[in-house]
Amino acid sequence: MAISRDEITTQVKEVLVDALGVDDDEVTSNAALIGDLGAESIDFLDIVFRLEKTFEIKIPREELFPAEGLMNDPELINNGKLTDKGLAKLREKLPFVDLTELEKDPQINKLADAFTVDAIVNFVDYKLNGSS
Repeated sequence: MAISRDEITTQVKEVLVDALGVDDDEVTSNAALIGDLGAESIDFLDIVFRLEKTFEIKIPREELFPAEGLMNDPELINNGKLTDKGLAKLREKLPFVDLTELEKDPQINKLADAFTVDAIVNFVDYKLNGSS
């Protein structure tokens, strides 16, 4: 049985409140996990674990946060910016993330801003209900 997007959103917000120790009202759809909610790299493991448990899904390593594998490839990143090939690779690996702002200014340090609450909701929706 498919879970509605509203139900997914509610449960993702609960996961993020628990994992990051933030207030419920801080977890808005466009809040960036790192920039707005203060997530650190260790928190991403906790978030993945909690999402797996909450939604009874398996999230392979680097499926939700695949950036580590991209960081050391000079064909994908050059002088701190994503190349066209790098952006294409991100679009392929992260169909659930809105990369519009990153495409305008492809500095790699801005990638974290694309990981919003809504991106996590999109990811879970994709995992549970197929491509949307």
